[in-house]
Amino acid sequence: MTARPDESVVHGSKASAKDLPSVDRLIRSPDSAALLAEHGHTLVAGEARALLDGLRVRALAGALEAGDVQPAALQAALRSRIDARLAPRMRRVLNLTGTVIHTNLGRALLAEPALQHLLAMMAGPNDLEYDLASGGRGDRDSIVEELLCTLTGAQAATVVNNNAAAVLLTIAALARGREVIVSRGELVEIGGAFRMPDVMAAAGATLVEVGTTNRTHPHDYERAIGERTALLMKVHTSNYAVQGFTASVDEADIARIAHARGLPMATDLGSGALVDLAAHGLPREPLPQEKLAAGCDVVTFSGDKLLGGPQAGLIVGTKEAVGRIRKFPMKRALRMSKLPLAALEATLRLYLRPERLARDLPTLRLLTRPEGEIRALAQRLAPIVVEAVAPRFTVEVAAMQGQIGSGSLPVERLPSAGLALSPLQKKGAGRALDELASALRALPLPVIGRIAEDRLLLDLRGLEDPQPFADQLPALRAALA
Repeated sequence: MTARPDESVVHGSKASAKDLPSVDRLIRSPDSAALLAEHGHTLVAGEARALLDGLRVRALAGALEAGDVQPAALQAALRSRIDARLAPRMRRVLNLTGTVIHTNLGRALLAEPALQHLLAMMAGPNDLEYDLASGGRGDRDSIVEELLCTLTGAQAATVVNNNAAAVLLTIAALARGREVIVSRGELVEIGGAFRMPDVMAAAGATLVEVGTTNRTHPHDYERAIGERTALLMKVHTSNYAVQGFTASVDEADIARIAHARGLPMATDLGSGALVDLAAHGLPREPLPQEKLAAGCDVVTFSGDKLLGGPQAGLIVGTKEAVGRIRKFPMKRALRMSKLPLAALEATLRLYLRPERLARDLPTLRLLTRPEGEIRALAQRLAPIVVEAVAPRFTVEVAAMQGQIGSGSLPVERLPSAGLALSPLQKKGAGRALDELASALRALPLPVIGRIAEDRLLLDLRGLEDPQPFADQLPALRAALA
């Protein structure tokens, strides 16, 4: 006979499938009334059905405890399933890896003005494609085009949903069905198996490789130009470095060669810094404005790396080249939506006040954070972290070497500081470190560090407000107990 939810079962015994209530009985019990009122019948019934199906499988396997079919246990399990179902998959985390612009952790952080503008624009209608002056249809590119032209010196600009799309669109619009000349040493592959030769093929262009892996000269480009050549292109090798016996041709020389034959020249900068990072004590990255001044007809770069904004592919250049790109049919499929456009506009406005940028732009603020400030934070946090992980782990304030991330300046390191956690027992140290890393990731606000040299390293460069981290240490202590 099927047990009613209000019947008791001997604790410690096994339950059978017959002891499970029906879906209807479970959700119509008095204890489920609050769940139904809060979430509605559809979700509650669906999760109740899934819960009972799972319990039935366990019962048939002889693994269902009698206590699991008690009314209170069933209600708790049902509420837990509903909470888990409604919990977002995308969650905020604490990035203590030492990589500031971490591809897997969302890349650049948006500045507060960008967040505020984003919220304001998404909360109601906006003039995304409406000209307030004329009352007619507008162009969404106009939201950021003037800003991009002012900041880079370009004649025209357009934007798409990421830099891979910017490169794809540029090649397709300027060279579809024809040839594009690129140095063999610049045929890069970036994360996710995005390869320049594959992009060429997808854009409908034929790749012509010139030079060698480590050395390319101006005459290599000149000799390769033929009747089917449509574009000369340079790709900034932002995510690796070739050292030693090397030679490459800069944009000015490639542009001169291209223009002498009536051809356009494009360059992909990838990371796309808009200010000289050397002025902030960081390694230098090439700037779009420099490449345009050198004669490039098109420059493409990312919005969510060194620029410090949302994911976007920015295309700046001459009116003629950008005009062709903007009119190409593929552009509509790759255009940005109102959400990232709002964030990009607000981020670009920050660059109009460069003296405030290191304070207002989170990416630059974190990259330029003084090492002494980071070490002082590590020293303040060390005692409470010791309390959370003792006696299984020791904690040491240590010097660390971070990096910018997302393919930007891969060889350069950022001197930093943080906490190094080491297992007290050397036997099984790897397993202990994995357990600690898992416990940190399982916290309500997941903490992401990195394991290196038999230690779990928590680089604190990316931790401006330590309170959310400190508040979770009791939970970490409980998880490790």
